[in-house]
Amino acid sequence: MSFNLGFIGGGNMSTAIVQGILKKDSHSPSRIWVSGPRLNNLKQWSELGTNITTKNGEVFCNCDVIFLGVKPGMLYMAVNDCLKTLTTAVSCKKVLFVSMLAGISIGELQKALIPLSKNVSVVRIMPNTPMTIGEGACLYTPDETVTEEQCILLERLLNGCGMCEKIPETLMDSLGSLIGCGPAFMYIIIEALADGAVKQGVPRAQALRFAAQMVAGSGKMVLQTGKHPGLLKDEVCSPGGSTICGVAALEEGKIRAALINALEASTLRTKELGKK
Repeated sequence: MSFNLGFIGGGNMSTAIVQGILKKDSHSPSRIWVSGPRLNNLKQWSELGTNITTKNGEVFCNCDVIFLGVKPGMLYMAVNDCLKTLTTAVSCKKVLFVSMLAGISIGELQKALIPLSKNVSVVRIMPNTPMTIGEGACLYTPDETVTEEQCILLERLLNGCGMCEKIPETLMDSLGSLIGCGPAFMYIIIEALADGAVKQGVPRAQALRFAAQMVAGSGKMVLQTGKHPGLLKDEVCSPGGSTICGVAALEEGKIRAALINALEASTLRTKELGKK
């Protein structure tokens, strides 16, 4: 791809996205810029061959597509730093901003970014960390100025990192919490299942390896067969068998309610972040 790609904020999520992009070889690292408050925190980016800087304005001046990866409460501070460190006059520069800021609406993003250029378009996304290995998920919502060609460009850029799908902004907080926070919930489940096997005498490393593979395979069964997970569960549960006894124990522990409540808590917190 012939455009220059930028990241304002080089944290875990930005790193996950760029590693997924580079793994696909869809973009040269020499055409990627990243900014952060301290260069020593961007060492892994330098090792990947990308350009690193402490000046947000340098990223803005050099790049055509810029991912915003700062904390939600740092949005205006990041924009102010951009304005202070511009290397050229770019008041009409055409830039596509891709925001990863949880809870920050497109309207708020437009309001914050307009001082940078009159030609800014905004896409709001919610990615997740499995994008690092090409097995992630990413939602996106474009503003009214984003063209179909820009949407296609974004999908091509991110498709190598996993699923990428356009959704209405009304679903971004709730569905975004599912894919963004969900991996942490799954890691707890994997760890707990492995602990259960260890309790039964299985070596820990082996238990973790098979628990992770079992969860990954179960997810692929849902995606590839198109069957409802309830039906797939029933296919494993023979009458009076071991699996249905385990399922009964999970229901007694209210696992469904716990996961539903976890997602609700994450969604409510996301909405709170957007109001700060």
